[in-house]
Amino acid sequence: MSTISLKKNAARVVLEKKKLTGVIARVGIVLDISGSMRQLYRKGIVQDAVERILAVASQFDDDGSLDVWVYDNEFSRLPAVTEKDFVDYVDRQILNNDSIHKFGRNDEPQVMEDVILKYTKEEPSSEPVFLVFINDGGCKPGIKKSIVSSSTQPIFWQFIGIGNSNFDVLRKLDTMEGRFVDNANFFHLDYLENVSDEELYDQLLNEFPEWLEEAKQKGILR
Repeated sequence: MSTISLKKNAARVVLEKKKLTGVIARVGIVLDISGSMRQLYRKGIVQDAVERILAVASQFDDDGSLDVWVYDNEFSRLPAVTEKDFVDYVDRQILNNDSIHKFGRNDEPQVMEDVILKYTKEEPSSEPVFLVFINDGGCKPGIKKSIVSSSTQPIFWQFIGIGNSNFDVLRKLDTMEGRFVDNANFFHLDYLENVSDEELYDQLLNEFPEWLEEAKQKGILR
């Protein structure tokens, strides 16, 4: 059985446990490519993360694709990844792509605004969006504006902090005021590569079911 098939099986088990089978959602991933992430790209850990989230997208998304962004102090919206072309995706589309700005400083708000633009203006849909945001620390306080402004939209932000840097901004997501609904969650992992698929998916999908229910109750979703 292929690696992606094993990840899909693990995702399916967690989806069943959390009563998310049958949910249709668009899935995206935003990848930090600031300077401190360099080794995680070169060691293949980011490629593995893309594959692990793709396994979730294959369960949720109607066409099984995963939308992809990368950012440092600039950002790029990349071609979606699918089960047909996930092998070496990070090398082909990111590391060997000279048009992408890499290993600079981190600036989250601008890429978040592009995510919102895509899903609410360019490609509006009644389907929910499950957006995974991977960051290795130092997230800018300006993300609050994007999270608050998108709280009336069908977008759920799932932040994953990796490493041992400062995650103070992300740790305050649960107490962030001014939102129509609680549309964001955060969890921290010291080493993403040391966490099993089952454990990752369990944490990844922890608050999404609650958001789906509240978003339906408040008319964001049908």
